[in-house]
Amino acid sequence: MSADSDSDEQLVRAAWAGDPSSLAVLLARHRAGMLAVALGVLGYGPDAEDAVQDAMLMALSRIDRLRDPAAVGPWLRTIVRNNCRMRMRPTRPVPLPDLASLPLAADGPTPDELMEQQAQRDWIWHALAGLSEPVRLVTLLRYFSEVNSYEQIAALCGVPVGTVRSRLNQGRTRLAGLLRETAELAHGDATAQAETRRREAEQTLVAAERGEFAQVVRQAWWPDLEVVTPGGHVSRGPGVLLAGMDLDLTDGVRQRVRNVLVSGDVLIWEADLISPPDDPEHCPPAVVWAHRLRDQRVSRIRLFHPRPSLSAV
Repeated sequence: MSADSDSDEQLVRAAWAGDPSSLAVLLARHRAGMLAVALGVLGYGPDAEDAVQDAMLMALSRIDRLRDPAAVGPWLRTIVRNNCRMRMRPTRPVPLPDLASLPLAADGPTPDELMEQQAQRDWIWHALAGLSEPVRLVTLLRYFSEVNSYEQIAALCGVPVGTVRSRLNQGRTRLAGLLRETAELAHGDATAQAETRRREAEQTLVAAERGEFAQVVRQAWWPDLEVVTPGGHVSRGPGVLLAGMDLDLTDGVRQRVRNVLVSGDVLIWEADLISPPDDPEHCPPAVVWAHRLRDQRVSRIRLFHPRPSLSAV
């Protein structure tokens, strides 16, 4: 078992052996030095804190790539410094996605693979469940979805960008403590839970194509469901969704599930919207379903059409 009194080398070797608490101790031990680097490059402000927290999350999935266990401090500070420099590039019109902005070896894992490795760490998802619902939602979107810019998160959640920044800061601070507090606990199988929810999403869309959407709704959603449409209209009951799905199917529009995230009472579907062949511009390319659960049934849904990523433009 790791302890605060262990050396950096001992903690790294324990992390290599699969002890998550050792990594939590390391990150807490070196956070001040990492922040000092970020402040030296970016100055005081939210960008410095963002750079540190992004580096800490990246370290969770890259610890096995550290060559010298005794050099973990400089390694962490180098990740922060590189992250800061990428943020300072004057040619960027908007911030790049977090993991994609970090330099990777040509033969190393892709950003998507890094996120997948991170997502499969059950103890991280266990810790995420300890965040409040609004904070957890922005954290999931920022680090695990394609709706990861501050502007798009703000639009999906219906809050100002400043509120998104504030909630992310709260989430990062709280998550650091939760990771350490929960590292030695038994964790549920987060991957299995996500797969179950993904199957439910796919089955729901298949049922809709069969004309059975209303039956699924009665089973999985509360009658007093709150629905927020992409235009911001709020209604009670599933009527607007039933009508919208029926209209889409009549027009030949189909949905294909691309990603499902679940943590506690927050459930997110990311899906492609497939326009009919004779009208390829009929609908936006994608839709996000942001669900809030109550007793495992859906009590709120907010629909959002994300803008295409920069890589797709």
